[in-house]
Amino acid sequence: MNQKVKDYLVLIGVAGFVIGLDQWTKWLVRENIEFGAQWLPAGMEWLSPYARIVHWYNSGAAFGMFQNGNLVFTTLAILVILAIIYYYPQVEAEDWTLKLAMGLQLAGAGGNLVDRLLMGKVTDFISVGSFPVFNIADASISVGVVVLLLGVWFKEQQEKKKKAAELQVDNEQSSVVSDQSPVDSEQQKVNSEQS
Repeated sequence: MNQKVKDYLVLIGVAGFVIGLDQWTKWLVRENIEFGAQWLPAGMEWLSPYARIVHWYNSGAAFGMFQNGNLVFTTLAILVILAIIYYYPQVEAEDWTLKLAMGLQLAGAGGNLVDRLLMGKVTDFISVGSFPVFNIADASISVGVVVLLLGVWFKEQQEKKKKAAELQVDNEQSSVVSDQSPVDSEQQKVNSEQS
């Protein structure tokens, strides 16, 4: 199996799992909680001010921003998905953080796109404190961004260490050369005296 096919299998595997989880949890919410209502497991009502499951819809972007932009965000999601599919195999094989981030971004865009195409709006259900209500797809996008930023930071740290090691090797080599120079000049003096 060639590398390109393997790369796409990983991308589809990550995105497929997250999209499946996202759609399943949204379906559970739509089937079991009335629109606008909230739910917590019995005995955990004390958690309500901090976290709860609610049934809510969103016609805008992630976390309820830019309401009534369904057509715009449907188009953007399709463009993002196509860009990720196109650029994914061009990522270096060892850059697993970028590949994971792209898989999570694809999953987030795809999960919410399914809702937009089937229902014209996105089902949101995770409510934490006063933060806007979100879903698994939104969380996938956010986690993808964090993974991407951590990957970039890690890569920069590796590059700094590599440059520092190269500089140290250069310094050691130049000190060895400068240590040999006096010996070479002494040897030349001895040779000229013998002639």
